[in-house]
Amino acid sequence: MTQQKENTGIKPILEIINKYGMEGLEDAISILINEAMKAERSFALNAQPWERAEDRTGYANGFKDKTVASRLGNLSLKVPQVRGGIQFLPLSPG
Repeated sequence: MTQQKENTGIKPILEIINKYGMEGLEDAISILINEAMKAERSFALNAQPWERAEDRTGYANGFKDKTVASRLGNLSLKVPQVRGGIQFLPLSPG
């Protein structure tokens, strides 16, 4: 079985900031928040989206597009969805 690898590094964020400077912060912050939400979903599920684990609490089920107004401009987010067993609300306090 081959393992999938996701590009979760900081490289895309740095490339945007290097290319566009402060004008690229909107896109860079969107990428950062999207990656944080994906990591939070994996933590809540006790498994990566492709991983088989006995203690898995649910399954990754795609993303829902959302636009959030901020001081930097409109952030295009992809909110991770889950199914099967748990309620998941990313970036919630607690």
